[in-house]
Amino acid sequence: MREPSDLMCCAPVLAVERESVHVREEALAVEEPMEVRVLWREGGTWVAHSLAVTMRTPGHDFELAIGFLFAEGVIRSRQDIRDIHYCSEHEGDASRNVVNVVLAEGVDVDPARFSRNFYTTSSCGICGKASLELVRALVRHPVAEMAPLSRETIFSLSEIARRAQTLFAHTGGVHASALFDEQGRLLLVREDVGRHNAMDKVIGHLVLADRIPASRTIVLLSGRASFELVQKALVAGIPVVAAIGAPSSLAVAVARDFGLTLIGFLRDGRFNVYAGAKRLASTSGA
Repeated sequence: MREPSDLMCCAPVLAVERESVHVREEALAVEEPMEVRVLWREGGTWVAHSLAVTMRTPGHDFELAIGFLFAEGVIRSRQDIRDIHYCSEHEGDASRNVVNVVLAEGVDVDPARFSRNFYTTSSCGICGKASLELVRALVRHPVAEMAPLSRETIFSLSEIARRAQTLFAHTGGVHASALFDEQGRLLLVREDVGRHNAMDKVIGHLVLADRIPASRTIVLLSGRASFELVQKALVAGIPVVAAIGAPSSLAVAVARDFGLTLIGFLRDGRFNVYAGAKRLASTSGA
């Protein structure tokens, strides 16, 4: 685990205000590449494949790697993982930027799948119909029902998450995903320069803790709700996604198709329900 000081650095900036201009030190969120490698035995020999490189904020790297592999369907549970460790081929801090995930014996490995570029951006050109089929191939748990959530519970999420976002408080430069139980109690929060990474870290934690599917939970996103983030929630079995920002049209379509509750613009004492209003109490009135 990296020390908290490793997640931030300082840089001199020219601070321009209406009445003054001065130089001061500003805290910045650290951004470094992380490579995810998958290793498995094939014909009595070890095979290694570099699967992805992501720009992330160091910290909870194993969760990030496992969450990414789970959301992409490479692994199905904690039992698919034999070992996870930093690469030892390099010396110094560089070794902390390469994570090896060793698959357990018997895990079905499709090398052809590893040869493609994983669908992780909203600019791939995949149409809505193909995107829905992609989610259907990855989702293995139906979205669970839960006790109706009160407005007060939903309203409280953003303030609770904000207080837990320590890196954002220092830098203002990271996204966050926060997981809550159905009473609105914070279970964990993960911060990262990449919003997908923050979500993968939450899912990775759940996989490593054998808490998939994550029924009766709520995830709060610090930014907008994109298709990819809704997809990740569905794969993890999270039934409610709330976002401070807006959802995309495809995120709404996927949420409605799979029965997930999707909330957007959760700020300033209001929110919009785009799908799955049945999980919220007292939503029939104004």
